[in-house]
Amino acid sequence: MLISFFICIIVILAGIGIGSVPISPADIIVILWSKLFGKEIPPEISDITVSLIWKLRLPRVLLAFIVGGALSASGAVMQSVLKNPLASSYTLGVSSGAALGAGIVIIFGITIPMLGRLTLPIIGLVSGLLTVFLAVTFASKVDRNMENNTIILAGMVFSLFINAILTIVSSMAKGHLERIVFWQMGSFASKDWTCVIIMAFVVAAGIPCVMSFSRELDIMTFGEEQAQAIGVELKKVKWYLLALSAALTGSAVAFSGIIGFIDLITPHVARKLFGSTHRYVVPLSALFGGTFMVAADLVARTVISPSELPVGAVTAVIGAPFFGYIYFKRRKRG
Repeated sequence: MLISFFICIIVILAGIGIGSVPISPADIIVILWSKLFGKEIPPEISDITVSLIWKLRLPRVLLAFIVGGALSASGAVMQSVLKNPLASSYTLGVSSGAALGAGIVIIFGITIPMLGRLTLPIIGLVSGLLTVFLAVTFASKVDRNMENNTIILAGMVFSLFINAILTIVSSMAKGHLERIVFWQMGSFASKDWTCVIIMAFVVAAGIPCVMSFSRELDIMTFGEEQAQAIGVELKKVKWYLLALSAALTGSAVAFSGIIGFIDLITPHVARKLFGSTHRYVVPLSALFGGTFMVAADLVARTVISPSELPVGAVTAVIGAPFFGYIYFKRRKRG
């Protein structure tokens, strides 16, 4: 765990320091110390460097870390609840719903006066959560026991249906197609402290709530019949956990766009290193996910500088082979 935290700090410092204007770790620490504790910044550090770190790079790196942590913790829960190592936080269609909401905002130029710039992420979040609610409600009506296969299939049906609606809407407004596609591929560009604070609040509330169900998650890994025999209220626990996962994922998607595979990779890494106990798996998945997201964002904004790659493309390049490895390893074992 100490090694994991040490690597995390190194990656965060690299994310802040590496760019078109390189900044040393010592200067970064001095600036952060001065800003956090109201100390005077040494005269040898220019105002441009301070502004670059405090207003541009630090919010971007922190948002990437928080979003990666939210997606990974949610992915760990989904894999355990659905008993499927290939399940992800997008399984129930939250990404499709958020994409449709964001697409409608972009195409029609919707702005809610009280929200301003937050109109797009808030509507995206609400749309994603609504999609999950409809999918789980549909699954509960079709199958009163809410079996895992029913939930997964319901999520797939709603995802395909909403993606079809988004495709139709986008084809009718081709002038906005490029912006919609870029948003769907994920980016942390032009994000400020407001986004960081909102996401930090969601994650600070969501992950402890998920961890309060660690015992139930551990029991559910042995099978649903065994969990019910021990006394777990399976349907109720599933509703809570799916709702919490959807809230974490929907918030992440709303502020960053759709970034895939990170929620699939990091829970497997956490289980491989620290075992399957969820009081370790959930927070360490969040730690690994945040670290990996910061590294992916660093690659996205530096590899073809001054242009920028969508961070979702970087995570997909790494995640797609990992997905194939997990699938074929499981099939071979079967």
